[in-house]
Amino acid sequence: MASSKKTLVVSKGQIDSMIRSIRGVRVMLDSDLAKIYGVPTFRFNEAIKRNRHRFPADFMFQLTAKESGALRSQIATGSKSRSMLKSQIATSSSHGGRRSHPYAFTEYGALMAANVLNSERAVQMSVFVIRAFVKMRETLLGTHELAKKLALLEKKLTGRLDVHEAAIVKVLQDLMQILNPPPLAPDPPQRKIGFQRPA
Repeated sequence: MASSKKTLVVSKGQIDSMIRSIRGVRVMLDSDLAKIYGVPTFRFNEAIKRNRHRFPADFMFQLTAKESGALRSQIATGSKSRSMLKSQIATSSSHGGRRSHPYAFTEYGALMAANVLNSERAVQMSVFVIRAFVKMRETLLGTHELAKKLALLEKKLTGRLDVHEAAIVKVLQDLMQILNPPPLAPDPPQRKIGFQRPA
């Protein structure tokens, strides 16, 4: 047990923060998975390329130049905890930096990568990776359910507000009638007493 703790270079909390949303999908980058699984990024990608047939589009995709730029920009303007990730992306190869755009792995791709690497550490760490994806999914599901409940509540309150608002407007109108009654119609002219000549 002590040896497994010793090899745990990346904490569970760090794994959670490595899950990103790209193209509307929750993914982890090749450099992050390589670090978690304990191999250099270029070795990790070599193993993936040798087994490319195991990684369909819903398991893995390569970022475009625009996505890579946006990711670097996001990391550069992020917090200090992301500075570690910036250096991973910038120097993920032992040859002085990346020469290709990063690969993004879905939950299925991350698990398949652990199987392809077939090392004790990769298998051990894949459990934490999958748990992080599951936790993220549960959190997002809970957020979605909460958003639906809030929308329903807002709709109910708006409906009630309209009824109450109409009632309040009616009460105010009645109150204004009492405070500022319309002028009374003038009394008909009184007839003078005595004999009146017709005009």
